[in-house]
Amino acid sequence: MRNLLFAAAAAVSLTMPAQADPNFWQHEWPNTDFSQRSVDWIEIMSGGPPRDGIPAIDGPSFIAVGDETRIGATEPVVAVEIDGETPRAYPIRYLTWHEIVNDVVGDLPIAVTFCPLCNSAITFDRRVEGAVLSFGVSGKLRNSDMIMYDRETESWWQQAIGEGVVGVHTGTELTALPTWMESWAEFSARNPDGLVMDEPRAARAYGQNPYVGYDSLRSPFLYSGENPPHDIPPLVRVVRVGDRAWPLTRMAEIEEVTEAGVTISWRSGQSSALDSRAISAGRDVGTIRVRDDAGNDLPHDVMFAFAFHAFWPDGTWMLGE
Repeated sequence: MRNLLFAAAAAVSLTMPAQADPNFWQHEWPNTDFSQRSVDWIEIMSGGPPRDGIPAIDGPSFIAVGDETRIGATEPVVAVEIDGETPRAYPIRYLTWHEIVNDVVGDLPIAVTFCPLCNSAITFDRRVEGAVLSFGVSGKLRNSDMIMYDRETESWWQQAIGEGVVGVHTGTELTALPTWMESWAEFSARNPDGLVMDEPRAARAYGQNPYVGYDSLRSPFLYSGENPPHDIPPLVRVVRVGDRAWPLTRMAEIEEVTEAGVTISWRSGQSSALDSRAISAGRDVGTIRVRDDAGNDLPHDVMFAFAFHAFWPDGTWMLGE
């Protein structure tokens, strides 16, 4: 059974009209320049919660890795390891409920983002055209992917592609950083002197998955686009590097591959955040690392196949055939 949050969001979204009209949105977004856009209005719909109904985190607190006792060994975290700075872990148990964390690591302002409906976890540089932006959750979806907004101009940004789609920043691309999802055990073993984001002071069921069984569904939530080609199920995870996608079903069999100038490795031990009610009890989906020929980590995403096909319809599927 879906939990109450997921069911409520579905009920609201499926009973409300799409209202694909900036005149309807203007009262909630008075500072958004709706004359500039790169998408069709009909593609944008409500995900259920209103603007900031899913509250982004600003300036999170951290504790030492050795002081953390709440996170299960296989629970996923986003690892941010920037040269010269103490490594930081951002647990998915918090990002599931907040979706965006605005932080500063050293002198680098970053946004750690996670869209549960696409399983997309990407960290962006928040600097754009000489300004530092801060991001919030709009409550809107496109192709079942979160639309973020920046508080400075109220432009709308597509999380999966890191690009402005409505407002003065339409067409502007954020820089993705080489971060990755891995298990808490992997991060803490590699970084015993690292930091981990502390639990936010909010009334949320942290550690619980509000989308129970989502990644076992036959079709994604609020998505009406084409299914992926090659008979790939929509909710199979793929490793996206640029406009290429490697299905995790393939990676779990071969564990490492060097193709198209990158080396991708898969190791077991990371729980799905979208399977069981307790994230720590989710089935093993493994950890992906993507590196260049010098061993440097590269920006990438581990997302659902439907989302890759929706945003990269002409992308290349790396099937090893």
